[in-house]
Amino acid sequence: MAGGSVMPDFALELCGLSRYFQLKKGLFKPATVLKAVNNVSLRIPPGQTLGLVGESGCGKSTLAKMILGLLPPSEGDVLINDKAIDLSDRLALARQIQPIFQDPYSSLNPRKTIEQIIRLPLQLHGVGDAASQRRAVKDISDLVGLPERLLRQYPGQLSGGQRQRVAIARALILKPAILVCDEPTSALDVSVQAQILNLLLDLKQELGLTYLFISHNLGVVEHLVDKVAVMYRGQIVEQGDRDAIFHHAQHPYTQALLSSVLTPEPGLGLPELPDSSQWAQAS
Repeated sequence: MAGGSVMPDFALELCGLSRYFQLKKGLFKPATVLKAVNNVSLRIPPGQTLGLVGESGCGKSTLAKMILGLLPPSEGDVLINDKAIDLSDRLALARQIQPIFQDPYSSLNPRKTIEQIIRLPLQLHGVGDAASQRRAVKDISDLVGLPERLLRQYPGQLSGGQRQRVAIARALILKPAILVCDEPTSALDVSVQAQILNLLLDLKQELGLTYLFISHNLGVVEHLVDKVAVMYRGQIVEQGDRDAIFHHAQHPYTQALLSSVLTPEPGLGLPELPDSSQWAQAS
């Protein structure tokens, strides 16, 4: 529309993103190069969720750190709303994209009250006065299901699920459009996991959020995402719509991941994994 803002095709885009590390094996031995992330390209349209799956050590968390500006890429670019991120302006980047990590307790200051923790980003960014900041904390706490009485307590007094709600509230207080969720439910009890996943789904609809959801739990991913990317040894070996990946996987590694998910059906026994040499050949 003339004079209006044009919605970008992709909220988050990774273009040939790579990260290499130099590994020293000894004083007189040459260093070797570890390709933790190798030429990864992904696109997430606004308002959608991309699930990034793969076993531990495949490069998922390294990729997340580059997207969040915590680690500079060796090659490639991270684009938010069609513009490459500026690693020199971390405050501006924090207003666009925020993380939710695996262990909420380790990411919350145990010496601060819940209200102080959620309010801190507003103070760091100089958003509003004290009264408006308190109102914003109250509003976002209501949105994520935190009772007002908990705002005066400390992280150690809360359950795991409540602490993760605090982490989500803190991530949303600056109103970012994108959340990077790195195993956000794996440290929680199964019943609490479902509550947090449903909360994330509700927030996505209500706030129009875009998610990169990183997990090794395929059951969780299938419940939450629109598209799936499968990572193996630092590379994306397969990506596509959720149903296509879960029901018509093409790559041997994706098939191995799916077949390794334990089923509650009696009499089927343990799944068998294909020879790992197939994965490397197909990559």
